[in-house]
Amino acid sequence: MVRFKRISGSQIFFECLKNEKVKTIFGYPGGAVLPFYDTLYDIEDIEHVLVRHEQGAVHMAEGYAKATGKTGVVLVTSGPGATNTVTGITDAFMDSIPIVIFTGQVPRSFLGLDSFQEADVIGVTRPITKWNKLVRSPQELLEAIPKAFKIANDGRPGPVLIDIPKDVALEEFNFEGFSKKESTYKSEPKDLPNKIQVYSKIVNAFKNSQRPLLYFGGGVIQSEASKELKEFVELTNIPFTSTLQGLGGLPGDHPNSLGMLGMHGTYASNMAVDHCDLLLVLGARFDDRVTGKTSLFSKNSYKVHFDIDPSNMDKTIQCDFRVEGDIKYNLKSLLPHLRREKDLKKTVEKQNPWWKQISHWKKECPLLVNKKELGATLILSKLNQILKKNKTKFSVVTDVGQNQMWASQYLHFQRPKTHITSGGLGTMGFSVPAAIGAAFGKTEENLKKCEKEEELVISISGDGGFQMNMQELITAATYKISVKFIVLNNSYLGMVRQWQELFHKERFSFTSLEGANPDFCLLAESMGIHSKRLDNLDDVENAIQWLLSPGIKLLECVIPQEEMVFPIIPSNSSIKDIITERFSKEEK
Repeated sequence: MVRFKRISGSQIFFECLKNEKVKTIFGYPGGAVLPFYDTLYDIEDIEHVLVRHEQGAVHMAEGYAKATGKTGVVLVTSGPGATNTVTGITDAFMDSIPIVIFTGQVPRSFLGLDSFQEADVIGVTRPITKWNKLVRSPQELLEAIPKAFKIANDGRPGPVLIDIPKDVALEEFNFEGFSKKESTYKSEPKDLPNKIQVYSKIVNAFKNSQRPLLYFGGGVIQSEASKELKEFVELTNIPFTSTLQGLGGLPGDHPNSLGMLGMHGTYASNMAVDHCDLLLVLGARFDDRVTGKTSLFSKNSYKVHFDIDPSNMDKTIQCDFRVEGDIKYNLKSLLPHLRREKDLKKTVEKQNPWWKQISHWKKECPLLVNKKELGATLILSKLNQILKKNKTKFSVVTDVGQNQMWASQYLHFQRPKTHITSGGLGTMGFSVPAAIGAAFGKTEENLKKCEKEEELVISISGDGGFQMNMQELITAATYKISVKFIVLNNSYLGMVRQWQELFHKERFSFTSLEGANPDFCLLAESMGIHSKRLDNLDDVENAIQWLLSPGIKLLECVIPQEEMVFPIIPSNSSIKDIITERFSKEEK
């Protein structure tokens, strides 16, 4: 006799989430998802975080996913609730973040009738998801939900969306239990054909090189390949640089680190890319902010590209050799060949002149800190110094613009999953909700591991980006999530202003926020968050120590309107066009 029980679509929804080991979801209720929220009322082993805007929910799920490596989960209603998620979904798609978004939908019989709060969310999100589906029966959830989690994590990660009509959530059916559960994790990596010849070719390329350089991106962090990459660097003594998304893949203060490359990368890293004869690229997609003018990018180097996504191969830059597949797996296969190489020491010694040249570039144009005025470089370098001195475990979530670039330059990220930012889409308003999501994830991991030391989560925003999702401060206060919020306030849309000064003849069109900004400290206090304003050069250290003390804090830092991010390579230009702080305004 077959045993079963009657169960509704909303009940099976949460059973499926439990089966995927989901512990936290970010959401906002509405008419089309009322059945889910009614079921959720009695569920204790899944925490629901009530956000203040659906965009905030998706960014929180992104922060959660990037901080933990788990899948972020979002639940929102139909129509405007669903369309409010589009920016966050696009952000996750661009930055390869595994999240699953569940949207409510009008009942099946109302579909296509322009019903109240109906929107074709499947059509809207098709170009910005790895997979999306409108389920038409509660039984379909049993297959669709595990598939969604698997697709979100398999290969190059990304967002997946499932749209669920309200009557599907209410309909009951005979549930006979789960079939044998498939793994929701990434598929097992496949062996490369002619693997030995492939790795021998790479080792020989390195041995024949006199000026090698390693350039890695976020793929290294997503494949959890930092340990293998560190051994590779130590075996070869190769200098390395990373993309914005790769920060933390290797320690930022490692002796072989040249810092970030690209438009706002260090002078040394960009010069090294321009002059190397071998460029090993791991888990990066040659973004235009890295390459500049593609015809001039590292044009004299032999390029080897490791990537899990075949569509990234030769998409922007033609490479000489390509290795498709999981970075961690391929590095694990490569390392034994390197360990057996008897001539590796001679190869490393042969590259000594290259290291002398790199050292010269570092001294010629280092990142500078203006200690004579209260500016972002001073504040963030002091923050880095204090964190390092106190051996504080921390994660930093940045917004987009000058704050993002200053943080990438002056903070040294020591571990993977500790630098979280919006890279590909460049979404202003990302930092506040993403930091809250990251804090939920870190807290969940600490409880699981029974770790006593709390990892600090620091949000860094400009005053413009901060205002785009500042309502989520209420979420942090409500759940007592101990995020440290820094607002770098120059009363401008700072990066846009910088471009207007450098490239648009100082025509500052609609970028000034002076006289229009709210009082950020009063705003925070109104939401139950302690705040402080830093506007005195002598108070920097005390203000940072206050910020890092227990509790949710907001530190508003009043910085000069004219402060700019350097170096900068103008868009679609080459390293020879780099602008640095060495030059006066007239020479620019």
